[in-house]
Amino acid sequence: MTLLTIGAFARASRLSAKTLRRYDELGLLPPARVDPVTGYRYYDRAQLERARLVAWLRRIGMPLARIRSVCELYATDADAAARDIRAYWARVEAETAARRDLAAFLVDRLSTAAARKDPSMSRLTAPLGLRCAALSDRGLVRDTNQDSVYAGPRLLAVADGYGGGGARAGSAAIDVLRPLESVSADPGELLNLLADAVQLANRAVQDLPESGTTLTALLWTGSQLGLVHIGDTRAYLLRGGDLFRITHDHTVVQSMIDDGSLTEDEAASHPRRAMLLRAIDGTSSPAHADIHLHEARAGDRYVLCSDGLFTVVPEADLRRVSATVPDPDDAARALVTLANEAGGPDNVGCVVADVVEL
Repeated sequence: MTLLTIGAFARASRLSAKTLRRYDELGLLPPARVDPVTGYRYYDRAQLERARLVAWLRRIGMPLARIRSVCELYATDADAAARDIRAYWARVEAETAARRDLAAFLVDRLSTAAARKDPSMSRLTAPLGLRCAALSDRGLVRDTNQDSVYAGPRLLAVADGYGGGGARAGSAAIDVLRPLESVSADPGELLNLLADAVQLANRAVQDLPESGTTLTALLWTGSQLGLVHIGDTRAYLLRGGDLFRITHDHTVVQSMIDDGSLTEDEAASHPRRAMLLRAIDGTSSPAHADIHLHEARAGDRYVLCSDGLFTVVPEADLRRVSATVPDPDDAARALVTLANEAGGPDNVGCVVADVVEL
């Protein structure tokens, strides 16, 4: 067996000798042989594949504990290792988006402060507001309607309740948010208020056994929107004619899409497509919601909806109606009509809101 010195192995693997010694101490990449007298480390060429995998995973920022797990998977099941890497990167992208939104807020806040100190830096911009509509419909199959919707001066919300107390759970979640419409807070504090509201909503449904709700809501600050999202209700943004989904479903099938074990087309007919991984159900403490800031622009249109809409109405039709029906109330009615024309198998909740110059 031809062994490489630690220096030669470091050059071949793109890992420094110092890093290799550390990985040996951690049991992540032990050498093939250690000289009992000098303590010098020697490596087998066959270890290069694992070492290079470790180096690549470190370059994408994966923690060492997760790298160990991926390497163990790779030794027996390369496909499983690939799925684990996909799942890790999907989470990184979601967390990066949240940090990007916060960074944008900080830049805007500091720039605004600088403009106040130096009037020559200030820019004249028209104040913005919301023009919105909300509509909920029982659909054509369900006996009751457990979707709750709200569109106020500053708050937009859709909640999809489930279980015997689902309607009450959805309404309770939105009711917790409504007092925030009258609260004056900068965007940074707004995120804290939304996080606190989710926990209050979680406690509000504790007395509703085997019931819970999803929640997707936007709270207007005057120039930005604070987004709170948990479950599989969705928020879309229409900007410049293009439609973007700005929420990530917290469902079993979405996690399978993220790890590469399921395609979007397969997810549409999967028997567990409605199974939630996160919800406001009074049992999870704390309830883990996605909370972000979104910059608002005049001409933006936001569409919030329950799965009774997006599971039966193709995204192309959602974009078409959102882009071509100018009045928010007419657009909400047109989208609900499309859901019912597709069979109306579930309750439908929909909010449409335009960002307009005042």
